[in-house]
Amino acid sequence: MNYEDKLKRVVEYIRSGEKNPENFTLGVEMEHFVVHKDTGKTVSYYGKDGVGETLEEIEQMGFKAEREGHHVLGLHKGDITISTEPGSQFEIAITSDCCIKVLEEDYLRFMKSILQLFEKKDQSLVTLGYHPVTTIDEIKILPKKRYDFMYRYFNGQGDMAHNMMKGTASLQVTIDYKDEEDFKKKYRILNALSPVFYAVFDNAYIFENKVLKRRNIRQKIWENTDADRSGVFEIAFDDDLSYEKYADKILNTPLIFTDHKGHQEYVGGKLFKDVMTKEDGDDFIFHGLSIVFPDVRVKKYIEIRMMDSIPYPLNFACLAWIKGLFYHGKNLEDLDHMTQDISYEEVLEGKKNTAKDGLQAKFLGSTVQEISLVLLKMAQKVLGKESPYLDPLIKMVEAGETPRDRFEKIYKNQGILQAIEANAVKESEFNC
Repeated sequence: MNYEDKLKRVVEYIRSGEKNPENFTLGVEMEHFVVHKDTGKTVSYYGKDGVGETLEEIEQMGFKAEREGHHVLGLHKGDITISTEPGSQFEIAITSDCCIKVLEEDYLRFMKSILQLFEKKDQSLVTLGYHPVTTIDEIKILPKKRYDFMYRYFNGQGDMAHNMMKGTASLQVTIDYKDEEDFKKKYRILNALSPVFYAVFDNAYIFENKVLKRRNIRQKIWENTDADRSGVFEIAFDDDLSYEKYADKILNTPLIFTDHKGHQEYVGGKLFKDVMTKEDGDDFIFHGLSIVFPDVRVKKYIEIRMMDSIPYPLNFACLAWIKGLFYHGKNLEDLDHMTQDISYEEVLEGKKNTAKDGLQAKFLGSTVQEISLVLLKMAQKVLGKESPYLDPLIKMVEAGETPRDRFEKIYKNQGILQAIEANAVKESEFNC
């Protein structure tokens, strides 16, 4: 199979994600730390009352389990998929939908059904960008072969790769595209706005059990994970950006491991193009597209990956913001015009500035706070009945705050356990 054929296969896969705008949906994945309420320390996957045991209990609620050996590592039922990240982070993915209320109801209904399992063990599900108490040396990696391969490979890459695997939690949102031009526009705009999303949704005040002096630690961690597959891809700002150019980038990225119908094998630094064969189907292409971790990732949809894990209802405010900006024709055209001349270097400079100054950082001649408020008002004008979802986010940004700042205030006034609890999933949310 020659390179042109491989390139064509990946391009066809990405192209197959095209949708009529009437069928556009939003997808969401929300990661949570599981912590002991009395100490804030992580709950291990292993042992009595561990995350693994809780997954087995959820399985008894009618969920279908994904196992490696005798270990339950994922679950699925209806519109809810549960997976576990390398440091035992508890991730919930909801089947994509066009209606934010449907996604919200699915989330709250599921949380209501499982929270008692954690409560009886005196544990909390916490939405923060980095573990607030436990250091990564104290966290045992999950018994999942793909994580062993990644851990091994990253030993020779950036010096914060293991922080990424064990210590971080995020909110990820997916959007659709109608054709290649729409893909190109959305992909470039999202990369151009990378500093904004990092800054607004910064929710990490503690790093390796010490107070952070800088902001946006998620950004730094990814920049120091693996330069081949992380951060902003420079191709986002090329005039000739296309499905093919993105596919070419992925085919020339080290694959780490192969995944053929559940059989996984370590390949280290071998490039995707050198491992792919004509027998490989869509599942293998999906794996190749998934094993890169840029700020904005493409499969059969576009993934937005800059946000730390944030508490309800800010998580759904983020969904509404993205929907209002990228699923409304006029707003998308205005964003295209606003970001048309942004360069790769300017985005990197913007990320550098927000790491130091957060919302008050200068970016494109304004502060990130000013830019964010303009973008929030743009979304608010077009969302109609869904516009109230933006209210808590607008209020926060108008106050010049981020989730990190709110954590810091509680931490200084009441202590770390209270700050952690403020970011925990609460039963009171279920009546919303």
